[in-house]
Formats: sequence, C-alpha cells, structure tokens
Amino acid sequence: MVETVSGTNRSAGISYKELLNGDSRSVPEHLLTESPMPSGSSRIPTSVYFSQEFHDLEVEKLWSRVWQLACHEDELCDVGDYVVYDVARLSFLLVRTGEGPDDIKAYRNACLHRGRKLREQPGKAATNLRCSFHGWSWSLDGALHEIPCQWDFPDVQPEQCGLPEAQIGRYGGFVFLNPDLTAEPLTDFLGDFSEHQTTLPLGRRYKAVHVAKVVRCNWKVCQEAFMESYHVVATHPTLMESLGDANSQYDAYGSYSRAISPAQVTSPHLATVPEWDSDPNGRLYTRFRHPISGHIYERADSGNVDVTDLDGEVSTFRFDGEWVEGNLTHADPHLCLWIGGEQLPKFEDVPIPRSSRSDFVEQRSELADRKRAELTSLLGDAASEVDVESICDAELIDAIFFSVFPNWHPWGCLNPIQYRFRPNGDNPDECLFECMLFLPSPLTDERPPPAQIQWLSADDDWTLAPQLGMLAKVFNQDLYNLPQVQLGLKNLASGHTLLSEYQETKLRHFHHLLQRQLEVDYEAMLES
Repeated sequence: MVETVSGTNRSAGISYKELLNGDSRSVPEHLLTESPMPSGSSRIPTSVYFSQEFHDLEVEKLWSRVWQLACHEDELCDVGDYVVYDVARLSFLLVRTGEGPDDIKAYRNACLHRGRKLREQPGKAATNLRCSFHGWSWSLDGALHEIPCQWDFPDVQPEQCGLPEAQIGRYGGFVFLNPDLTAEPLTDFLGDFSEHQTTLPLGRRYKAVHVAKVVRCNWKVCQEAFMESYHVVATHPTLMESLGDANSQYDAYGSYSRAISPAQVTSPHLATVPEWDSDPNGRLYTRFRHPISGHIYERADSGNVDVTDLDGEVSTFRFDGEWVEGNLTHADPHLCLWIGGEQLPKFEDVPIPRSSRSDFVEQRSELADRKRAELTSLLGDAASEVDVESICDAELIDAIFFSVFPNWHPWGCLNPIQYRFRPNGDNPDECLFECMLFLPSPLTDERPPPAQIQWLSADDDWTLAPQLGMLAKVFNQDLYNLPQVQLGLKNLASGHTLLSEYQETKLRHFHHLLQRQLEVDYEAMLES
C-alpha cells in the first residue's frame, strides 16, 4: 500500500519545517515561511490542453501580453549580437544595439515589406538587420536603413517604418520581453521573487548547459509534470528512498509559486513497506531493487530487463515494460525504462548511494558538506566572495523549485536547473521543453561564455544530451507519460481533470493566474 492517510492535509511523517529545525546551519527566513493557497480542489477543462480556439486565445491574451523569459544577457554581449525568441506564431528578434548595459531591444521578427522573418537563428556582430528576400534593411536601433528601388514605393515614409518593438526587462542576468507596451514593469510583475534568490544570486551564474526538445503534448501538460512531486511514487521509483515526495511543501505567491521536496528523506509512501535487504550487486542504472515490491530489476541483453521476484523467480520484460516471459506478467514500466533503456556513457557501474530510513539528519548533513566542498571548487578564485560555510543544508541539497508565470521554472538556492516551456508553433499538441543549467561563475568580473543550445527531436532520447547527467534518465521517465496524457485528455468522458488541494498547489495557482490573464472562467466553460 502506497497511500499515507494521516487525517490531516499532509502525509504522515516529518514535515519540512521540522526538518529545518535539525539543519546544521542557520536557515534563512524565506525558507522558514509558508504561503499555502486557500483550500479547494480544481476542475480543469480538458479542452484547454488541445483546443485550437484556446490556443489562439493564449496567443492573443497571454503570449502577446505577458512578461516571458527570452534569453540570457550573455548571449547579447557585443553590439550587433542577436537572438531569436519564438513562441507559438509570434517571433521576436532581440538585439544589442549599443555598449550600455540597457542597450538591448526586442523587435517583431518580420520584414515590413512581405513579412519574411528577418532572422531564424542567433548571430553575432550584425551591422544591420537585412531581409534576405528583397533586401529591405533596418539599423540596429530599429530605424529603416534601406529599401532597394525605393522609388517604387512612393507611399512609404521611412520615418514611419521603424521595426515594431516589445518591452524589455532585465532580472538576474536574464532578458525578458513583453509585447504589450502598456504592461506593468517587470520588477512590479516579479514582486518579491528576488527575496528567494539571495544565497547565490542568479547574476553570479553562467549558462553551462542548454538542451531543448520537441515533446508531443501541450506546453501546459509538459510544464505541469514538473510542478509537483506527487508523481514521484509512480514515475520515479529510484528517487523514493532519498526524496520526501509526499512531505513536500507548496507555496503560492503573486506571480510565482514554490515547491520544496526534502532530500535524504525516505518517501512517506514507504512507511508501511519493508526495508529490503541491501543488494550487494546493486547498480543505480543497471540493477535496482524496486522500493515498494522488493523485486530486483536488472539489465539484460537486447534491451530486455530481468525482474527477480521475492521467491527468486525471474521474468523478462522489454525496456517499455512489455512482458516477454516468466511468472510475473506486469512490471513497473518506468523502472524498466530506467534499467533497460538507453544509458549514459560510463553509467553502467555507478553504485547506489547509501540511504537509511532512520538517520536522515546525519545523511542530510553529510551530503550538504560534500556540496559545500563542490561549490567551493566550482567558485575557484571567487570563493572568497561567497560565505559557503554559512549556507544551510537545505539550500544545498533540497529540491526547491519555483514556477514564475507563465512558463519560467528556475530552481532555487544552489540548484542550477531552469526550465522553459513554449508552444511549438501553432500546434496545441506539441511544445518545446528546454532545460538549462546555470552553474556558479568561477570568475569575479565576468562569466564564462554561455553554452549553445542543443536541439532534440520528438523521437530523440534524452541520453543524446549526456551533459545533463542523471537528468537525462529522469526526463525519459517523465516523457514516457506525457504523449499518453495528451491522448488521454481527448478521451476523458468527464471533460475535465482534477487537481488535488495541496500537492498540486502550483498547478492550481498557475491556472488561477491563467484564467485571470485570459479572462475566462473554467467552471463556466464546463457548464456551457
């Protein structure tokens, strides 16, 4: 049994606040506070995930009117550097126009003559923005520079042909844009978000990794899979021994929300499950005992997985969980994928980290000490600028992940992970999922150059991006679900999904903001 009924609005077991009481260092105020969302489950109309009409409404009232992360300022270092930001059918061209820190502009990425995109890829040191169709061009400041055969356009007034702009905002080394020139400033939109980013500010980091993948599901389906830890018990069995998934804390603020999942704490779902004997031959990626069933999953030939039950009987499955032979006819497909799917280089013999269900305080402290040493090494000569020894255990090891409306997901404190989710063109059934890793900069006066983006198609395995490390394997498990979610949404007889009161706080908060932004009411949609 994996349900943990506690008689309260949280799972049985230690709360996150109680964990912080055992921290080896002083804990900052922003971790000690809670901001729960008012109770009440939510019904979400399934059509918001696949309707072309709803997608068009998002283009009109969301992507055309909201602040959104466009790029990092390190991608626009020199005058003439430019980046293309596409979202749905919209496209913007961000350009460094001068030497000053604020000399960045965002233009509609379309020639005013016949509409061709001015640029499709990022570039450097442009002297003007010239359309490759007929040669119309604009200066970096957006003013019309040249029209070939200008005599043939007697009605064109050059002073009225500047490239239309979007608002630009800056935060933590990032460049945001908002197509709505009347929208509130970015600082007002973000509110007090910066108060959660004090230990190692985002401006002290550099983009070390950037991987993007096409995913066959709506952008909201994709991002919602990364906004809660409720799915860990079914999707990520390898994390249950070391992640307090059902004891996560969820908070809702103005334009953003937060989740905190404690590390080195056994999942409450295992409270009534035996603590299985240690497997001396266990390997994290090739031989793993399922924490609930106790069955051992081991990599075999030809993409197969041998599953040994508690009686020592062996059954064989494909990497996707399809039964091949043996007494067991069902296996965990996510663990089969983890063990039998594509592997990362040199990952075959990685040992399983030590864990215990009783001495989590010691385990948390030991892991935090290792993280402090790693951070000091990463910072190099800049280590003297950060008081690494005073950073608390929680900030170093726990999964603290934010969601800034509508689609930016930066992890907190020392964690380098950041996600961004966007529609893939005008197809509501596909999206772009990006993972970026922002590591502490070892330089005191500048950052290393940003990593270039690596694109993966819908059919590419995440292990083709080994720079992501373990995340590549975790993402494979997540994306095993998502295309099937997209298909299932169209088959729900009720016409709506259900969100839990607490563990899906971030999803509820997002949809609350989305309804307000789009000026719609889900309950009215369901009744119509």
